[in-house]
Amino acid sequence: MAAPVTRQVRAGAVPGPVPTGPEGLTLAAGVAELPVLDARGRRVQFGALFRERRAVVVFVRHFLCYVCKEYVEDLAKIPKSFLEEANVTLIVIGQSSYHHIEPFCKLTGYSHEIYVDPEREIYKRLGMKRGEEISLSGQSPHVKSNLLAGSLRSLWRAVTGPLFDFQGDPAQQGGTLILGPGNNIHFIHRDRNRLDHKPINSVLQLVGVPHVNFTSGPAVIHV
Repeated sequence: MAAPVTRQVRAGAVPGPVPTGPEGLTLAAGVAELPVLDARGRRVQFGALFRERRAVVVFVRHFLCYVCKEYVEDLAKIPKSFLEEANVTLIVIGQSSYHHIEPFCKLTGYSHEIYVDPEREIYKRLGMKRGEEISLSGQSPHVKSNLLAGSLRSLWRAVTGPLFDFQGDPAQQGGTLILGPGNNIHFIHRDRNRLDHKPINSVLQLVGVPHVNFTSGPAVIHV
């Protein structure tokens, strides 16, 4: 059987569509070396986050986005023991100032790893979309609010916060990757619009983490 072809997401290039699945992709060193900031504003190399083990890395739109808030609220329900048993790290990356990390975690109950890329440089290098593509993304199992109610709550958070800002570029879309160990890319999905995020359980399945029930029922779905 022929050896898989290795491809790179090159620094400085806007890559085209990347196949999902273990296609022998690697993250270019220039991208892995870019910094993200933690809640204290400390710089951490992006590649250091998944150097030693696999990571599910979720890039969100902006911290005032009600869809992102409700999606991250469900990410927060993933038991840490599930991730530890599978030797997997869960990471959320936003594109606001690092000052917004702690309030966002308190709001969502999220206690896994989280960083920001305020210049959106990693978003750009990974080819994350800017602007919304109109498409039928279906009903997300993670979004509970309708457009009107969610937007009003986002606006309220904006005007009642210490600074009136969107906590990131509102036109920026996110995406989901499975990375590591090292610069291996096992899966990449770039969101086309705010509702196009990957269902969490479909990503957990790819890394051997048990399914989670995101309703008010028990945490584990027995299959």
